[in-house]
Order: sequence, then C-alpha cells, then structure tokens
Amino acid sequence: MATYRSRSHIPPLVQAALDLARVQGFERSCLPEVGRLLSILSAHVQEGIVGEIGTGTGVGAAWILSHLAPTTRFVTVEADEQRAQAVQQLFRALPNALVIHDDWHAILPYGPFDLLFVDAGAAKAPPGQPTDTTAAETILAALRPGGIVLFDDLTPEADWPPHLHNQPDPVREFWLNDTRVQATDLLTTPHSAAILATRIQ
Repeated sequence: MATYRSRSHIPPLVQAALDLARVQGFERSCLPEVGRLLSILSAHVQEGIVGEIGTGTGVGAAWILSHLAPTTRFVTVEADEQRAQAVQQLFRALPNALVIHDDWHAILPYGPFDLLFVDAGAAKAPPGQPTDTTAAETILAALRPGGIVLFDDLTPEADWPPHLHNQPDPVREFWLNDTRVQATDLLTTPHSAAILATRIQ
C-alpha cells in the first residue's frame, strides 16, 4: 500500500517538538494519528481559545498550533518544570501560545474552551471509585456549549486483560453515557483509542 503525503508529512513545529522529546528522553508524546486529528479539530476554531492538559515536550501542542488560526488563543499546562520551560522556548515566537508550569487545574481560569485536549492521566480518569466523577465534571464545566474535548491514550476494550473484562471504565462510563455531551469512542491505531466529545448542554 502506498504511503500518502497526507499521512506522512510532519509540520516543522511538530518535528521540532519531536526532536525535543528525543533529546529529553520523553517517550509519551501524542501519536501522529492523534496529532493529525488535533490538527483537523483545531483548524475549525477561528477564534476563542484552545487548551491542552499535559504539554509533555509540546508535540500535541505543535500539531494544534501548526493549524490554528492566529486569532485563536492557545494555552497548555505541564506539571514538569523542565519540560514546561523547554516548550516555552520552543513556542517563544508564537504570540497566541501560552505554556504554564503548574498542576492541570491551573488551566481552568482560561476557559471556557472551544477545544480541549486532555493528555494527562490525572485529568482523564477520576480518582477513587468509578462513581467519583470529580475530574470529569471539572473538564465538562471547562467547555463552552458546543466545545469539544479529546481524550487519547485509551486502551480499546478488545485489548483489556481478562481480569478487567466486564469491569467499568470511569472515563468511558462518564463521557459515553452523560446526556450533556455527544461522544464517540474511536480507534486511533489498532491498539490505541480516544474519546471525542462535544458539550451539548
């Protein structure tokens, strides 16, 4: 099968973030398939604000910024100080980009968001029991009506180990069943999934 340019082209800013990840030995950057999905979603936001929880070395943010309108603000938050400072330097020439070093909750005052990419484990799954929806409620409240949220790095149900079969997944339980959102669970690769949801209430 041919490899098409639309599937192989890497924007220069994304390549710079990938190079930074390699230098820092960071191995948890978002997948190219997720990056391309982010680029499509962000291209539709012509004004307002796009956010990211979990900057890493800026790969996901670079996919967003490579396709984001200059009239749209972008803010990303990273808990690791060294990575946050490195990405601040990487994006220093982009006036609509802000990189924050802090806990993920620090991004909330910048909302409500038109698009929010959740790429940090603490913000994806609620702590404690599956019925504890504190983090999910916080994320939902951070979206404007019509705003979109993307959660990546989820394991497809077909790949769950046997002891987890028929067990609830807190992320899917909330986002795929709550009537305030319209959501879908989609494969990004054969062994990785994401949830894409939009707030309707």
